[in-house]
Amino acid sequence: MSTPNVLILGIGNLLWADEGFGVRALEYLHAHYSFPPNVTVLDGGTQGIYLVQYVEEADILVVFDAVDYGLPPGTLKQVLDNEVPRFMGAKKMSLHQTGFQEVLAMAQLLDRYPDNLLLIGVQPVELDDFGGSLRPQVKVQIEPAIQIALDYLARFGIAATPRTTESSAEPLAPTALHLHDYETYRPSETEACRIGDERWLQRLVS
Repeated sequence: MSTPNVLILGIGNLLWADEGFGVRALEYLHAHYSFPPNVTVLDGGTQGIYLVQYVEEADILVVFDAVDYGLPPGTLKQVLDNEVPRFMGAKKMSLHQTGFQEVLAMAQLLDRYPDNLLLIGVQPVELDDFGGSLRPQVKVQIEPAIQIALDYLARFGIAATPRTTESSAEPLAPTALHLHDYETYRPSETEACRIGDERWLQRLVS
């Protein structure tokens, strides 16, 4: 049996509070674990359709994302294989989910759909907070989400190796976007309105 190509993907928008769950989960995974050469760990952000080349090459695909399941806020849920497009398309929260649903549809149309697909999603608490970060109920689900992914990959004989130090991981994104720096150095709500710049809104209505 040939070695499968594995893609671990985090998608979402870091700037919209819980919308960033998928990328934050991937960031944590990459900082704490390394993988064999056949495993790609990719920050997909909001790239949408541009991810198709990576998805088409994957035999096994694991996706972290914030998903509106219609469940209590902070609920973690996993969805497998052909059920994934249905859940991602049921209640789209942002354009990145529209784009990623199109990626899956294109891969299926070209007969390059992953043989095995796992979506690990969390029900968001808050989205309308531009420049905000994960809410506590969502942040606490990062480590359980990582464990789900590790257990799933272990079924295929793919083992993650714990890193001795987080600094041994090559950054996936600029340091300023990492969770610690993002939360530490971002402007406060009083310095920068997070639901739209009030100064600009006042000019629009004046």
